[in-house]
Amino acid sequence: MSEAPLDLVIVGAGFSGLAMAIRARQAGFDRLLVLEKAAGVGGTWRENTYPGAACDVPSQLYSLSFAPKSDWSRLFAPQPEIEAYLEGLVAAHGLAPFLRLETCVTRAVFDAEAGLWRVETDRGVVSARVLVGAMGALHHPALPGLPGLERFSGKAFHSAAWDHSCDLTAQRVGVIGTGASAVQFVPEIVGRVAHLTQFQRSAPWILPRGDRPTGRGFRRLMRIAPLRRLHRASLFWRREVAALAGFTRVSRVTALAEAWSRRHLAASIADPALRRQLTPDYRLGCKRVLLSDDYYPALAQPHVSLVTAPIREVLPHGIVTADGAEHPLDVLIFATGFAPGGSVVRTEVIGRDGLSLLQAWKQGADAFRGVSVAGFPNFFLLLGPNTGLGHNSVLLMVEAQVAHVLGALKRLRDQPGGVLEVRPEAQARFREEVDARMRDSIWTQGGCGSWYLDRAGRNRTLWPGTVGDYVRGTERMRVEDYRLTDPPGLCPGPTKGLVLSKP
Repeated sequence: MSEAPLDLVIVGAGFSGLAMAIRARQAGFDRLLVLEKAAGVGGTWRENTYPGAACDVPSQLYSLSFAPKSDWSRLFAPQPEIEAYLEGLVAAHGLAPFLRLETCVTRAVFDAEAGLWRVETDRGVVSARVLVGAMGALHHPALPGLPGLERFSGKAFHSAAWDHSCDLTAQRVGVIGTGASAVQFVPEIVGRVAHLTQFQRSAPWILPRGDRPTGRGFRRLMRIAPLRRLHRASLFWRREVAALAGFTRVSRVTALAEAWSRRHLAASIADPALRRQLTPDYRLGCKRVLLSDDYYPALAQPHVSLVTAPIREVLPHGIVTADGAEHPLDVLIFATGFAPGGSVVRTEVIGRDGLSLLQAWKQGADAFRGVSVAGFPNFFLLLGPNTGLGHNSVLLMVEAQVAHVLGALKRLRDQPGGVLEVRPEAQARFREEVDARMRDSIWTQGGCGSWYLDRAGRNRTLWPGTVGDYVRGTERMRVEDYRLTDPPGLCPGPTKGLVLSKP
């Protein structure tokens, strides 16, 4: 660890952390560190290695605009290829010297006298003028508190911590949860298990995916920059129109999409009783809309059971549901998603006047543009509250946030020793804007409950508008939204304080 204060410390080496590091270096901020608790980069795409793991956004859109890749093997890239892309970013942009892998951040405290963040890790303390949290929101697996789970004698694991040593061949496998990971790995494992029992609390809306290999001709076209940009733009605008027309509000387009999903279900499932079980009872978009061509056919196989009765308890060799039925199992796989908030709420972050982020978010996670939190000077989040998407590539949001942080870094470079903090009134205005948009959104009017909502029923997870709306309001840091002051331990003046690197 460096003893001299750095320009910035970035916590997390997934998509957002690497994007921040690349852009910061391109802007001339070379005195930085990226701290990552794992042994390699990749974040979600390093951790989630379950069979069939892949993105549900087209590959050309699920990549950084300033680091294009022309030779994606499929329309929807599989996990190993995305992980390799992220590893390639490190090599292509010379990030290796700036990475500190296997370094766990335990605490971060803002030193008001010095105007610095003291970041405590299991390998020592590092000081930096700016701290960027890029830990991701979907990181800690959520496990249901099922009675008797500790008694289960077989293998049990979450899809995000797949046990590759567990041979599922000829095993009786139970899958709890019907989210994005389940619809990807169930078709991959169904052919080798003796019996698969899918426990479903609510049926997801599923649309056809249309995945296929890209082909040599398509890859050659994608090497031509104008064509690649045009293709990416077409993918973007199709999803933006969907958001405007029906993926954020209940509309006529919502009904059309629901009809499309029902046709997909009818074409895949011949049994009318099974079709009824797989038909959602809420509006499309209220929960995450899933893409799959093979999940429904997997459930239609004779050695697969769909169970919709609630789970009553777990036995040593199976599960008993509320209707009294016993389901014998050898292996239990949880496809139950992640705890909202990610690592940032599990790391002690102490801002001005001893205020912790946990205290600041006692009533719910809140940040200006999802990036800045009042009371936490020179601290920025990537993929913070209300920046998730249900219709488009979240990397577009990341790039806007990175641009916002770069604006702050440049502003601080022009004011050596300065401390930048979002104004509480700016943060409050943004919260009011989000809440107003949410009142008639699909997530509050769609007839479902989801992990998008907090205990008070407020959606603090997703952005309730188009990507264009968000980018226009975020990528340029407006000086009037922030307060720039000198720390009390420094005298004002152009030669005082820490001078950030210049390009």
